Amino acid sequence: MTATSREDTVRGLYKAYVEGRKGIVGGMLSEDFTFSSPRDDHIDRNTYFDRCWPEPPFFRGMEIEFLAIDGDEAVVRYRAEKADGTAFRNMEALRFKDGKLASVEVYFGREAV
Repeated sequence: MTATSREDTVRGLYKAYVEGRKGIVGGMLSEDFTFSSPRDDHIDRNTYFDRCWPEPPFFRGMEIEFLAIDGDEAVVRYRAEKADGTAFRNMEALRFKDGKLASVEVYFGREAV
């Protein structure tokens, strides 16, 4: 997997999240995928979809402000705009394994203007 295809996967993940297209994301994740955040500690992919993919989507926009890829790891800083118009910034560390996303760790930021 090249850095360009990793970048495409990362950008596709956030786009699908805003659009509520979890079916697309299922193919991006490894079977042993884990998700961690200050609210979730290494939850598996099924729990991730149950907890983190509300319907309708919670966000109306996400802008990637920073993306760095080094080997099988990526770091992303994004600005997310919620459906109610408020916004915040987070950072995420993503890890790839065998061409799929194996883990996402979210580090909460603060509200953004």
